[in-house]
Amino acid sequence: MPPRTNDDEAETRPPIPGGDAALASTTPEAETISCGTGAGAEPGGSGAEAGGSGAHVGRPEAEQAASRTESAGPEAEQATSQTEPARPEPGSDAGEPETAPVVPHSHASPSGTDHRVAAVRRVGASGRRWRAAQLVGCAALLAVALTGGAIAVGAARDGGSAVAVASSAVDPGVLGSGNLDASIASLQAHLRSQPRDFGSWATLGLAYVEQARTKGDPARYPQAEKALKRSLALAPRNDQALAGRAALAAARHDFKDALTYADQALKQNPYSERALSSRIDALVELGRYAEADGAAKTADTRKPGVPVFTRYAYVHELRGDVTTARRVLKQALSVATSRGDVAYVAAQLGQLAWNQGEYTAALTYYARALAADENYLPALEGRARAQAASGHRDEAIKGLETVVSRYPLPGPLVELGELYEARGAAGDKAKARDQYALVDAWIALARANGVNADLDTALAAADHGDKASALRAARAEWARRHTVHTADALAWALHVNGRDKEALPYARRATATGYRNAAFLYHRGMIELTTGHAEDGRASLRAALKLNPGFSPLGAARARQALEAAQ
Repeated sequence: MPPRTNDDEAETRPPIPGGDAALASTTPEAETISCGTGAGAEPGGSGAEAGGSGAHVGRPEAEQAASRTESAGPEAEQATSQTEPARPEPGSDAGEPETAPVVPHSHASPSGTDHRVAAVRRVGASGRRWRAAQLVGCAALLAVALTGGAIAVGAARDGGSAVAVASSAVDPGVLGSGNLDASIASLQAHLRSQPRDFGSWATLGLAYVEQARTKGDPARYPQAEKALKRSLALAPRNDQALAGRAALAAARHDFKDALTYADQALKQNPYSERALSSRIDALVELGRYAEADGAAKTADTRKPGVPVFTRYAYVHELRGDVTTARRVLKQALSVATSRGDVAYVAAQLGQLAWNQGEYTAALTYYARALAADENYLPALEGRARAQAASGHRDEAIKGLETVVSRYPLPGPLVELGELYEARGAAGDKAKARDQYALVDAWIALARANGVNADLDTALAAADHGDKASALRAARAEWARRHTVHTADALAWALHVNGRDKEALPYARRATATGYRNAAFLYHRGMIELTTGHAEDGRASLRAALKLNPGFSPLGAARARQALEAAQ
C-alpha cells in the first residue's frame, strides 16, 4: 500500500475490545493516541503477547519500517515516469531494472462507486485533520508499533537519499496505484547514482514483487529475483534481501523456500517485520496452523502493527474463531494511519463479513476501503461479490468487468464467467468461455515466470476446464502442502472425476479446523450425498446456504437443487 494520508473518521472508528495486552497498548483510547515508551507499549506496559491479534495470510505480505511521505500527486507521478532506468554496475547479474509504466492518478470514481464510498469520503477530511493533530508527537511510535511503517529504503541507512516506497501492509492489491510505479522509478534513479546500495536493491526487488501481485503481472518476478540477488551479492547476509526473497518465494507459492528465507532473515534481524510476516504466511500456507499461531504471537510481541494484526486474525479465522478475527481486524483498522492500510484492513473486514453472509456489512467495509483507495482491487472485487450475493447481478457484472480489464486474475475471471452463465442472456455463454480461457492464459504466464499455479489450475479447471488436469494439479499441490484449501481443491477435483469415495476424507479434512467457508461445505455436502451419506450431505448443504447463501453464482443454485432433490 503506498503511503497515503488517512481517510478514517475518528467518530466512526470501531470500538476497541479489551483483553489483549499487546493490542490494547497500540490502540487509541478515549479518542486519543497514546505515545508509549516503547514499541506498542503504554508507559509501564509489559508488551506481553496478545491473546488474539491479527493476520491474514492467503491475503497478506508485510514490510519493515522506515519513512513515510505523502502520496505523489499526478504532477509528481508524471515527473517520475520520465526517469530513466537505473543502470547497474558492469558485470552485475541484476540486469537493468525497467521503469514500470505509471498509472496516472484518477480523480474520477470508478464504475460502480456507490453512496457508501461518497459518504465516507465526505467525512474523511475532518478525520484526517483530527488524526494529523494527534500524530504530531507520536511519529516514531506509529512508524514502528502501530503500522509497521513503510518499506525500509536501504539508502537511508547506508548514506544515500531515502525514498518512501510502500506502506506497511504490503499485500496483494494494496500497492496497486501510480504511487508504487513512481517509487520504483525513484529507486531506479537512486540506484543509477548509487549502484552499490544493497538496501535499495532489496527494496526495489520487493517493490517488483508487489507490482507483480497488484497488476497481475508475473513477469515482474524475474526482475524481483535479479534485484534481490544483486542486493545479496553486495551484502550476503543482509536481512532486507533475505526477507525479500521470502516474500518472492511466497508470491511464487514456494512456501518451503519462503520459510527458509524468513528464518535466515530473522537470524540477522529478529525484528524484521517482513520476515516475521512472511514466516506466518509460509506456515499457514504449509498447513502448519499451530506453528503459525505461535509465529503470529511472537511477531505481535516483537513488531505489533497492521501486518501482524491482520495475519493473526486470519489464523483465528482458519480455526473458526470469527469473533476474535473480527475484533482484531477492527482494532487494526482503528490504528491504520495511511490510506493504503485503511483500504487493506477494511477490505479484510469486508471479506470476513461476506464469508459469514453479512452482505450489508461487507458492502460498508468495501466502501470504506474504496474511499481510501478507489482502485484497490480486493475491495472492487469483494464489492462485486457482495452485490451479486445481494441480488444486484448487473452491478456486480459491471464491477467485475472493470476489475478484469485492469487485473485479469483467476479469481475475478472465474467469478465474472459464472455471473455471465447465471444471467444467461444472449452471448453470455461465449463471454463466460472467454473468461475461463483467460484464466488458462494467466496460469501459463504465471508458470513461465516461476509461479506454482497448481492450486489455481485445480480450482478453475475442476468446474470450467479439463477435469483430468484439475486432478493432476490438485494432487501435485497436496503433495507440497496440506492446507484446508488444498484439501478442498483435491476433494472437489476427485469428485468431478467420479472418485467420490476417495474424495470424502479430504472434504472432511477441509472443514475439520472449523473454518467457516460455504464453498467448502457445499463441496463436502455434494460428495457426502454421492457417497450415500444422505443425512450428512443435507446437513452440509443446509449449513453452506445458511452461512453464505450467495457464496457462488452457480454453486449456490446447485446446492439448493441438490438439497431439494435429496429431501
